Amino acid sequence: MIELHEECGVFGIWSPVTGDMAGAAYYALYALQHRGQESCGIVVNDDGVFSVHRDLGTVNDVFTQEVMERFPAGNMAVGHVRYGTTGGNNQANCQPIVVNHMKGKLALAHNGNLSNAYELRNQLEMNGAIFHGTSDSEIIAYIITQQRLKTPSIEEAVSRAMDYLEGAYSMVVMSSAKMIAARDPRGFHPLCYGKTPEGGYVIASESCALSAVGAKFERDILPGEILIIDGNGIHVDRSHCGIRPRSACIFEYIYFARPDSVIDGVSVHMARKCAGKLLARRHPVEADIVIGVPDSGLDAAVGYAEESGIPFGLGFNKNKYIGRTFISPGQGQRTNQVKIKLSPICDEVRGKRVVLIDDSIVRGTTSGQIVNLLREAGAKEIHMRISSPPFTNPCYYGTDVDSKENLIACHHSVPEIAEIIGADSLGYLDITDLTEMIGTDRYCHACFTGQYPTAVPTNTAKDRFEGKLSQRPPKKKKQ
Repeated sequence: MIELHEECGVFGIWSPVTGDMAGAAYYALYALQHRGQESCGIVVNDDGVFSVHRDLGTVNDVFTQEVMERFPAGNMAVGHVRYGTTGGNNQANCQPIVVNHMKGKLALAHNGNLSNAYELRNQLEMNGAIFHGTSDSEIIAYIITQQRLKTPSIEEAVSRAMDYLEGAYSMVVMSSAKMIAARDPRGFHPLCYGKTPEGGYVIASESCALSAVGAKFERDILPGEILIIDGNGIHVDRSHCGIRPRSACIFEYIYFARPDSVIDGVSVHMARKCAGKLLARRHPVEADIVIGVPDSGLDAAVGYAEESGIPFGLGFNKNKYIGRTFISPGQGQRTNQVKIKLSPICDEVRGKRVVLIDDSIVRGTTSGQIVNLLREAGAKEIHMRISSPPFTNPCYYGTDVDSKENLIACHHSVPEIAEIIGADSLGYLDITDLTEMIGTDRYCHACFTGQYPTAVPTNTAKDRFEGKLSQRPPKKKKQ
């Protein structure tokens, strides 16, 4: 799948000794780059003095050698990579967010969407709050700051702020002396922590980022749990645990996370392989080769091949020097990037009946282009299999699909979609297969069923499908 917009990635590190915290954050953000390519940022804490750099672009573009050399040594840092699911792609929405207040300062990195963001923002603005950006994360920072002015500690401020927040948030908060991690009570998106050989602690959206900085995975942070790290060690606050039913985002396993990550005890790679096996059982077909759309379709393709007995092959060469195609704001750019990013390996598919595995179909535009690439390469038949059920409903928790208007499965039957994208046949994973795929039924499936775990937002005020740059003022006419 190359159409869904993904999440953000958060990172935090605390060390008992002063060292190169910016370097650690840099490598971790590289490992989390798949979660966001619009912007990134790092904040280093040097004995209470915050050094900040954040900008639009990928980690490699933003953090040049010159920038990295300007960071001081420190004992804490937070980092963030962003794909904006609310708010536009401008510098004001880059994270981490840094706030200075009368009791000190804090830096916040957040992944997810609040389902009550509109109401919270209105309340804050009516009370005099002035926002610089348009993201949910700034709302969270405001509420934590408000509570910090009333409470004796940053961890209590975070705990009280969670009473106001509804929806998805996995976040890292850094004060002058402490590192705080918090995950929403439903556990929509992942958050875990590990330990370094030097006795430090690392927090990250995915376990793959721990490996990147030499940290050993300890465990996932529980839904609703607050983790506090300071000079006295690590402490937990579980007062928000168990107050809501668990609703893990199923798309973390289907698409968002890296295959080498483990989320809530489930290997992402094995979950995707299982999805492929289930697809082979539900939608068998006579074919000569099974191929996956890089990268997120590859694991499911391996599973399909193993279950069906049809040989697995590499049907595409992926250009490693271009980002995921949906990062482009306009459809024209997206079309060009598909052709640049994927090249069919003609000798693998020419004259063959191909099973093509991808993780989802949103608009259908990209899927049609990929099928066409295989046709041009000489594929005899193309049978497309999707390792998720049809995407038929908006998501309000971090996936950038806020309207049924652009969802092809809302307007066409499966045979019609197959005809539109040019496939000989099309089969989706059944909704009942998801539980077997990850080994639990405690997940959010609202994008497939319309059964939302929270109240549906009354106002979303966002549509990035057309790449509207609403933040830019209109150009002045020449006199």
